[in-house]
Amino acid sequence: MNLKKELLIFVVLFVISSLVVHMTSFIETPIEQLKALFSHAMPYHPFLYVFLIYIVIAIIRFAINLLKKLFSKK
Repeated sequence: MNLKKELLIFVVLFVISSLVVHMTSFIETPIEQLKALFSHAMPYHPFLYVFLIYIVIAIIRFAINLLKKLFSKK
């Protein structure tokens, strides 16, 4: 696996999920939202959630690649 590609996927998932969840906060008060991220009781929670999403997507990607290999060997 290409580490740069996987890191890019993780960062894109992080940005998209944070924008989806906190869109109104980012639009109304972006500075306050960023300050709240660093003063939160669990500042690592976004990374945990994105990591779980990344794992699910990785499993799906693995299954699709496995199916492609199985059907291409005919």
